[in-house]
Amino acid sequence: MNLLPFGNLPPARPRSFVPSSLNLGDWSQVAPLFDQLEKRAAQAQNVPELEAWLLAWSELNAALDEESARRNIAMTCHTDNAQAEQDYLYFVENVEPHVKPRQFVLEQLYVAHPQRPNLPPARYAVFDRDITNHVALFRPENVALETREAKLGQQYQKLIGAQTVQFRGAERTLVQMGRFLEEPDRALRQEAWELVARRRLEDVDQCEAIFDELVQLRTQIARNAGFPDYVQYVFRQKGRFDYSPADCVKFHGAIENEIMPVVRGFQAGRKQLLSVDKLRPWDLAVDPQNRPPLHPFSDVGEMVARTQKIFDQLDAGLARGFRQMQDLKLLDLDNRKGKAPGGYQSTLAEARLPFIFMNAVGVQRDVETILHEAGHAFHAQATRGDDLYPYRSAPIEFCEVASMAMELLGAEFLEEFYPAAEANRARKTHFEGIIGFFPWMAVVDAFQHWIYTHPGHTRTEREAAYGQLMDRFGGDVDYSGYAAARLHSWHRQLHIFLYPFYYVEYGIAQLGALQVWANSKADRARALLAYKKGLSLGGSRPLPELFQAAGCRLEFSAETIRPLIQLVQSELKKY
Repeated sequence: MNLLPFGNLPPARPRSFVPSSLNLGDWSQVAPLFDQLEKRAAQAQNVPELEAWLLAWSELNAALDEESARRNIAMTCHTDNAQAEQDYLYFVENVEPHVKPRQFVLEQLYVAHPQRPNLPPARYAVFDRDITNHVALFRPENVALETREAKLGQQYQKLIGAQTVQFRGAERTLVQMGRFLEEPDRALRQEAWELVARRRLEDVDQCEAIFDELVQLRTQIARNAGFPDYVQYVFRQKGRFDYSPADCVKFHGAIENEIMPVVRGFQAGRKQLLSVDKLRPWDLAVDPQNRPPLHPFSDVGEMVARTQKIFDQLDAGLARGFRQMQDLKLLDLDNRKGKAPGGYQSTLAEARLPFIFMNAVGVQRDVETILHEAGHAFHAQATRGDDLYPYRSAPIEFCEVASMAMELLGAEFLEEFYPAAEANRARKTHFEGIIGFFPWMAVVDAFQHWIYTHPGHTRTEREAAYGQLMDRFGGDVDYSGYAAARLHSWHRQLHIFLYPFYYVEYGIAQLGALQVWANSKADRARALLAYKKGLSLGGSRPLPELFQAAGCRLEFSAETIRPLIQLVQSELKKY
């Protein structure tokens, strides 16, 4: 049974090394290809032969990556399908553990290859840096630990994906419950919020148990690699060559000083408009003027059609890219029971095509999400022509510039979804959301810095550390009577469980995206040209150069934040 909407897609380039009939889920068939690559490394006597070897290696990596992606997509689209779960876990348990040490052997052969110094540095400098770094970090004893880590992540997704509540005569996912927090009826909002909070608290012990083991595993992985803690390890592992943990701590401080006063101002205005004495957690999503929720579309088909019209106006090339995704059925956008939470874009590495997954329920956030994930998709499409597999992806900090900038650029055409007044309201909500995101990002990032520099902490200590961060960055929201829900609210942030330390990138990238948007206000055509130029580079250049190509700077100090926030505030006055 094929659970994938897009079925079988041909490779972007005909295979020349990997047999077309190969079962990539059968390690006994895959292993001989690694044997061949090891032999061919020794036979490469000059630069062209070494480059041909790198392309054969790239072909195998892309094929394996796509096999993994297809299984993950099927599993997340159908968390209640036993076969999808079994297929995903089989690959994680029986293929990936074999692949990792064999990849490491090839990386060692590359690093030691006598022709390596002769490779053109303009082409291979970033690739060489990254492979050298990975060789320095790899430890065979970590393979089993990483396999266990992936299985725990799948358990978390299954646990969260199964969470539903009965509300107003219907079973609803927690994602679907989000729409009720936008209703003008405050009592209804409170009822909905409390119901969701109670449902999340039912799984607290399971979430905490999963996370306790994840902390232990990650700490051991770092120690095996010779690092004092997981923070130091993960910065190297993620290739963060251009900023440090200390820079992130300074970023948190800049957010506290430059953005929290603006957030508190927003909250004070919201409280006044709502005519309430205190802001409660169910008061944060509703329109402060008690207007009914924005309703951008009635079904997913309508959402896609209206999004297409936005891209038609924004840029012809981007419009063609989004149309291709529809034609090839590379979209799974509706929310339903048994589907994993959240949204993502996954690249089918051999077909060199993007797939978008999300949980649309008919709210404005869905419009922002489809624009966001489309930005990632355009990034994948922009790099299709590069045959060196690692260069078809970029550092996350820049990948998120692609997506967040697209949210802002696309928002200029929200009249495709709304009348003019409601489009302005949606843009205002979006900008306020951007401002409000930075403090939450700081909480998530600072919380992980604390967690992994205190590896022996207790759950009580963890709660206290999180509570202090919520005091620092939560603003003026009253959680009286709901302390447990507040102290465990991080359980909903899947990045903490699945992608440790993958969140500060969003903050860094948001500053880049705001710079792209600021450029577009002055000259849209020129800003789009630079944006697409940055995307086309993939991962072939260092991070600061990617930012520069897109017309922005890799910089996240108070001096960078201040003028951008001022520009946003100026824009908000128009609405």
